[in-house]
Amino acid sequence: MLKIDVRKQLASFSFQFNHEIACQGVTAILGVSGSGKSTLVNLINGLIKPDQGQIQLNGLPLVDCDKHLFVTPENRHIGTVFQDALLFPHYKVIKNLIYGAKNFKQSRFDEIVNVLNIRALLNRYPAMLSGGEKQRVAIGRALLTNPSLLLMDEPLSALDMPRKKELLIYINKLTNELNIPIIYVTHNINEVKQIADNVAILDQGKLIEFGKTEHVLQSDYLKEWL
Repeated sequence: MLKIDVRKQLASFSFQFNHEIACQGVTAILGVSGSGKSTLVNLINGLIKPDQGQIQLNGLPLVDCDKHLFVTPENRHIGTVFQDALLFPHYKVIKNLIYGAKNFKQSRFDEIVNVLNIRALLNRYPAMLSGGEKQRVAIGRALLTNPSLLLMDEPLSALDMPRKKELLIYINKLTNELNIPIIYVTHNINEVKQIADNVAILDQGKLIEFGKTEHVLQSDYLKEWL
């Protein structure tokens, strides 16, 4: 369970989020550009600090402003995949994958490589990969840090439609075959329909609605999107 109760003053609005997110399946964070989606991700992974509040993951405190507690990003057991794959260009795929790996096990490595279908890419450099292949490698690298939670911040935004469809299939496989909980940030309702179990809608830094995908997608707020 991810428990979040935080506030953060931003340039354009005050961000507030107070909700519990079950660490299972895919939870989509949906909203227009500038709604606070990436702010939420970066509060969870520790790239920014809240002004007030606390965050707990599976009962362990990550942030508690009252107690001046702040667990650094590398110690949160959270993996993050960004819009840009951010691979090291001078490393082959295999070295990119194992960079930062924790408690490396060959069996786990093989499982992740097989699920993401990247074994044929291991001896290539990032410049030799398509956008979709780069993102699959970035996902594999995040998973090899042995995270309790995977955050994905609009990972398909730079991809063309065929690569988007392909990567959505792999994201579904992560939850079904590797049983890794995912928080997935997007502004695309079609992506939400295909992979999300639950959805949170953000607008101007506020949580508008949270619930099962089939229910939230019927909300009045989203009618003008469809």
